[in-house]
Amino acid sequence: MLLNESVIDDYQNYGVTVLRNIIPIYWIKKLQIGVIKNFKNPSKYKCVYEKNNGKELFYDDYCNWQHIIEYKQFFFNSGVAKIVSLLMKSKKVNIFHEHVLIKEPDSKKRTPWHQDQSYYCVNGKDNCSLWIPLDPVEKSICPEFIQGSQKWNKQFLPTKFFGENYKHHDQEFEKIPDIEKNKKKYDVISWDLKLGDAIAFNFATIHGAPENKSNNLRRAFSARFTGDDATFAKRKGEISPPFPEVKLNHGDKMDCPTFPEIPI
Repeated sequence: MLLNESVIDDYQNYGVTVLRNIIPIYWIKKLQIGVIKNFKNPSKYKCVYEKNNGKELFYDDYCNWQHIIEYKQFFFNSGVAKIVSLLMKSKKVNIFHEHVLIKEPDSKKRTPWHQDQSYYCVNGKDNCSLWIPLDPVEKSICPEFIQGSQKWNKQFLPTKFFGENYKHHDQEFEKIPDIEKNKKKYDVISWDLKLGDAIAFNFATIHGAPENKSNNLRRAFSARFTGDDATFAKRKGEISPPFPEVKLNHGDKMDCPTFPEIPI
């Protein structure tokens, strides 16, 4: 799974890039099986953001890789760690967590514009999320990214997908601009995606996602990783995921059973 240098440059420069035909279909099928297991027995972190007549339309869950074997096998056996090490230009790759997001057909709720790193207990620039579609995704329902926003050197208040802000007391965090209202001012990019494609993006890259106006299910498995310069951050307010079991101190390397290093 070698990457073209131009793809690595795009990731470094723009904080986001699309990876075509990078995940073998074998692993897509494994993850699809894992997602079925996941939502038959969801974790305490499962959240439903939208319902219609009792039917869940937009929902998610995370931090299940340690007990869903298909997720665990993907992290350790698929070769994905090598991909993200090249993108991050990092010698070291640790699991941060996985996040499964599902938008059913006719979901009318946008995923608000946000920056993942503000939610996370992670500082540093060496990190990567792989957003892996488990169904073909038309551009009209694909997540949208602001190219280069990882270099703004700003941290924005995390926003709950219900709409309100998290309770946060980190003074350096500021309110995110109204991007949707002023979209033409920003370098926004998205793609049509086939099975086997993935979007790689930095934790600091601002992104959001449209409602699902299509007739197709939109399932995504987002695998999140940290690299060489990543350290544990003790935030002064709410974080997501909360990781109550982690006992690292502020500034520690991201090395513990919850965030294991993956051999590459």
